[in-house]
Amino acid sequence: MISPELLEKYSAVMKSFGKNDIIFEEGNLPTHYYQVISGEVKMSNYNDDGREFIQGIFYKEQSFGEPPLFLNQKYPANAIAVDESEIFLLSKSNFMKLLEENPKVSIKIIENLAQRLYYKSVMAAEMSTQEPEHRVLKLIDHGIAYFNFKKDSNGYLINFTRQQIGDLTGLRVETVIRTIKALEKKGVLKIINRKVYR
Repeated sequence: MISPELLEKYSAVMKSFGKNDIIFEEGNLPTHYYQVISGEVKMSNYNDDGREFIQGIFYKEQSFGEPPLFLNQKYPANAIAVDESEIFLLSKSNFMKLLEENPKVSIKIIENLAQRLYYKSVMAAEMSTQEPEHRVLKLIDHGIAYFNFKKDSNGYLINFTRQQIGDLTGLRVETVIRTIKALEKKGVLKIINRKVYR
């Protein structure tokens, strides 16, 4: 997203987070721009039944949590390190200065936010009207395009767990497992050593 050199020029600091560490909490006001150096981060919250709903998953060179930063609104979800992660933190004032002084970076940030908004609107329609197979494939295809999943002789390795697929599509894990098996029988997906390929 934003080059490390440019982030460091504007005084970004690198911070390490352990697995399951909270990066920021739902309800807090934003103070920083966050960009993943390594690891994996999820933004999620819980419904009244205690079920987790994942708003998004973020990998190397992806940023997260910007909308509240621009709006000066409280975070609508928690950001949690899924694995050990290193993240750039850039103060809000320095981030705004960086955008003002680097219009090409501003355009990239706008494109990134537009991509996320587009994905959310597509998935909202999917979750309200489509069958599980359609939902799972839509998410997987979005992951291939947006998360740069690795491709080998088996196809694209889908780097989501069954739980994450469920949390991102509003399906139960059991439904996700059945759906993936059904899609494998149809030849749409492959399961090799418990890993899913498209």
